[in-house]
Amino acid sequence: MILKPRDLASFMTVSVTFSDKPFYDESKPFTCLDGSATIPFDQVNDDYCDCKDGTDEPGTAACPNMMYYCSNKGFTPKTIPSSRVNDGICDCCDGTDEYSGLVLCEDKCREMGAVELEQRKKQAEIINQGFQMRQTLVADGKQTRQDRETRLNALKEEKQVVESKKQEAQAAKEAAETPEKEAVDKHKKAWEEVKAARELERQKEAGTAAFSELDLDGDGLVKLEELQTHLEFDDDVDGEVTEEEAKNHLGDVTEVDLESFLSETWPKIKDLYQGEKDKAKEPPVEEPTKGDTDLPPTEEPPAPPAEEEEDREEEEEEEEHDDDDDDEPEIDLVKDESKPDEDAMPDYDEETKQLIAAADQARAEYTEANKKVSDVDAQIRQLEKQLGTDFGAEAEYSSLDGQCFELETKEYKYKLCPFDKCSQSPKHGGSETTLGRWESWAGPEDNKYSAMKYTKGQNCWNGPDRSTEVRMTCGIENKLLSASEPNRCEYVFEFETPAMCTKEVPNNPEFSHEEL
Repeated sequence: MILKPRDLASFMTVSVTFSDKPFYDESKPFTCLDGSATIPFDQVNDDYCDCKDGTDEPGTAACPNMMYYCSNKGFTPKTIPSSRVNDGICDCCDGTDEYSGLVLCEDKCREMGAVELEQRKKQAEIINQGFQMRQTLVADGKQTRQDRETRLNALKEEKQVVESKKQEAQAAKEAAETPEKEAVDKHKKAWEEVKAARELERQKEAGTAAFSELDLDGDGLVKLEELQTHLEFDDDVDGEVTEEEAKNHLGDVTEVDLESFLSETWPKIKDLYQGEKDKAKEPPVEEPTKGDTDLPPTEEPPAPPAEEEEDREEEEEEEEHDDDDDDEPEIDLVKDESKPDEDAMPDYDEETKQLIAAADQARAEYTEANKKVSDVDAQIRQLEKQLGTDFGAEAEYSSLDGQCFELETKEYKYKLCPFDKCSQSPKHGGSETTLGRWESWAGPEDNKYSAMKYTKGQNCWNGPDRSTEVRMTCGIENKLLSASEPNRCEYVFEFETPAMCTKEVPNNPEFSHEEL
């Protein structure tokens, strides 16, 4: 049987490959590749399936689950299910799948190949340009790492210097603060003693005045009956100060002289005692108005005696005389701010001021020295973090560190900050949602640096923490191409970068059947 166009250059099956070509020899019977049968060669590709494995019909649709090979000369070869052979539809661009003559298939392979070759050329140009850019990225990345290592070593040496200066500044500060504290404490202690003496004097004056007011008979003693005249000592508030209550406040004695009163009694009763001045400050008791019908009627007061009337007239004359003095200037009771506050601590003496100034200077120098140490520590931590980050096999991704790339869709604005985090925010306003923080590279074993993994993003309501996979592709610029959420709370970003252009390709690509 003539196998055109079903010759061995025109088919491929699931079970048959070009390596099996020697078994198809027209000069002798054909044995099924699984050994299930031997048939005359003219039964090969006769549209009847004789072999269990279907290897006798590699170029027809007779055997189920077989694949027909389109050589597609001038374009990309491909395989199609054998059921689509001679079905009236041109599946192969060279038309070899419709050899029965039911339809006439035009060979479009060269035309299609020309279009694809042009696309491949453009893609090759991009890949090769990206590859050249990658070489620069690799060189820059390696230089950056070297610079960071050099800088880190210099900072570690600098840290020793600034730490030493910090210790010196701390010692100087402590040395300056010791005499400062002694002088300030001495000044404050002296002032406390002055205030205590003033307070003692005030209490003595107040106690002496109270003693004079309580000593109603002026015999130099305050007795129980005299204390009973002050209702503030009515402990049970029954309107009467009993002898027992008076004795309790007087100090379990029946009378005290001034000295005992000041030392024993006054400290106990000073918070309760109301002198004549305190009573004068109390609001007057309101008299019922004449129109108040709820009160019982009162009798008209009797007319004062003639002597009382004369005394009243004399008092009125004195009041008129006092009114004549109203034109005299009143005493200004507003506190004069220019006068020193007696309760305010006086200024330090010059020697103490100098000690304080010296201590302030030492503290400022220590603060500055400590700040330099903190700054150096922060730089060291940052460099150690960068040097500990995997920026690719040849440090080709170093330039992405510290950069962020954005992509806007109809609803959201997505942001990728390599080696930091991924995020999403509503396009028309709203808070940012973290979609994951940098964890590691996540590409397959043979292409580790083709994907990034970001985890531990913000928690989804009633779901897991958000996470993102960033898939890297070759391109001539660093650009976030797309963002999607194929699974709930799991995002996929597509990112192109020259760092992924790892190989050069031919500038004039051709279709090869060997590679397929």
